[in-house]
Amino acid sequence: MQVIKAGAEDLLTKPVAKEKLLAAIELAIVRGRTRQQAGEKLDGLRRLLSGLTPRERQVFERVARGGLNKQIAYELGTTERTVKAHRRNLMEKLGIDSLTQLVLIAERLGMLARPASSHEQPPTATRATPAAQP
Repeated sequence: MQVIKAGAEDLLTKPVAKEKLLAAIELAIVRGRTRQQAGEKLDGLRRLLSGLTPRERQVFERVARGGLNKQIAYELGTTERTVKAHRRNLMEKLGIDSLTQLVLIAERLGMLARPASSHEQPPTATRATPAAQP
């Protein structure tokens, strides 16, 4: 099925009934429009993201990955109050009002799928391991 992997919408075998051909064409048009709309939404999110300052972007990435304001402030060498201000500003610029929406945007942009570099990832708690028994 290389043709499907190459992007074919459907396979029809000859001879094909007129109704079946028209239905396959209509389905391909609907799927194409859906992909185009999804692409336009993604482009819109990218434009919004490009409107953030570099610091707001850093805060955005860390918040989306579950960083707490206090952790983010420590990591960025700033105060928790400043992180809250950046967070408020970025949410306003993105036109959102919840953490859930922020995480959904990050997920749609593929920011959560790729591993964070060490300077992007908030510090994590380490678990103490028991001492080796003699």
